[in-house]
Amino acid sequence: MKSVNFYFKGLMCPVFTPFTADKKQIHYDVIDKYACWLKQKGIKGVLVNGTVSEGTCLRIAERKRITEEWVKCCKKYDLVCMVQIAGTCIADVYELAEHAEKIGVSAVLCLPDLFFRPACEEDLVEYLRDISKYCPTRPLYYYHIPQYTHVRLNLPRFCDLAEQHISTFCGIEFANGDLAEGITVLKQGRNVLLGCDTILSAGLTLGFDAAILTTLNIVPDFVVSIYDHIFNNKLREAQEVQIKLNHRIWEITNFDKRDWLESMKIEFNKVNTIFQCGPLRKPTFHKNY
Repeated sequence: MKSVNFYFKGLMCPVFTPFTADKKQIHYDVIDKYACWLKQKGIKGVLVNGTVSEGTCLRIAERKRITEEWVKCCKKYDLVCMVQIAGTCIADVYELAEHAEKIGVSAVLCLPDLFFRPACEEDLVEYLRDISKYCPTRPLYYYHIPQYTHVRLNLPRFCDLAEQHISTFCGIEFANGDLAEGITVLKQGRNVLLGCDTILSAGLTLGFDAAILTTLNIVPDFVVSIYDHIFNNKLREAQEVQIKLNHRIWEITNFDKRDWLESMKIEFNKVNTIFQCGPLRKPTFHKNY
């Protein structure tokens, strides 16, 4: 019953939101430079308003405006633009879905309901099916990130049901390090985007052909190199670069009082000399007191 034909292959960057120093405003003029830089690095798409973008910390008007700016720049630089539309009250999710449809984003990504969490696969399919009615021509993806959402359902069963009941369902972002689970949803025609930087080479070897990775903001050359090596059957070379990437991640995140996102954004602002994205807006909760 599929009504859209969309499949993303390659590397997609989850983009940071460029806040002012006081966190109150967004520097929208940074986005054109950001998109141009990503294109030059060999990246094929961007994810807007996801975890890295702090989408759940943005006002609805901000989420709409930043999506509009990214869509404009993605058309200019020939990038795929996926936007995450959930993580807020259901009425706002519907509004964001309508907005995504209206401005013609490439695809939409949806978190599950974060308060009324789905208790079974049918609940999640019904939730996404209702959302899909507000963006009926946009490819729809489920955002599986259980370490944040605490939604842990049978993914193969969910995907099978979603394909039966949601005509625009195209796949998932698999932002979980459990590759044993991840490979269970790989299926001909189903688009599964790996969202875990430290296991990229392993995931590509096992059959993933797309990824959404934070480190594309910081060391895009490492990530692109791993991807290219795998698809050129240079496994040893890919493993060597993966070790370098993982060591770089360890260097960035080895701070007891910073979480992954905070560490990554600080490092991004440190190494990028073309433009800055400011501080995190989201509250930071220290690991140790």
